[in-house]
Amino acid sequence: MKKIVVKKRHSIRRSQAQDLLARLTEQIGPSANLFHAEMIEVLETTANVSLFMVNKKPLLMATEAWVFPTLKGAVQCPFPERRVVVDAGAIPYVVNGADIMRPGIVSVTDDVKANAPVQIVDERHGKPLAIGISLFDAPDLRASTAGKMVKKFHHVGDEIWSMEI
Repeated sequence: MKKIVVKKRHSIRRSQAQDLLARLTEQIGPSANLFHAEMIEVLETTANVSLFMVNKKPLLMATEAWVFPTLKGAVQCPFPERRVVVDAGAIPYVVNGADIMRPGIVSVTDDVKANAPVQIVDERHGKPLAIGISLFDAPDLRASTAGKMVKKFHHVGDEIWSMEI
């Protein structure tokens, strides 16, 4: 596992923060308000994703295509959107960084879109286990019976989770 090194850390302008939260609202809707803060900092790192500190915690990440909460953000500020629920048998594989296969999926929220980030949560407690990129829209996920459905992007213990600030 490659370690992420923080090169620089600085506050973003209020207008940049509004743009960031607007992009987040496109992904998760009104729950984006959970991530509003007076000061948001950007971390310049060796990672291929931008990380944003909200109240001094790495709660958001962004690529050119999307903005989404990190796993720590999803745990600290739970939101009901963009969920793929997995059964208990899939949990050990998910937390170790496996992609999500169709047999382990119990349910999918209607707002899941292809090539967009989703949170993978456990069936019993609804706790976020990982962040992934859905390979299909919600109806196609439900209709499938086998195969890879969500590509793992970020999980407990990976370089984003264990980054030291």
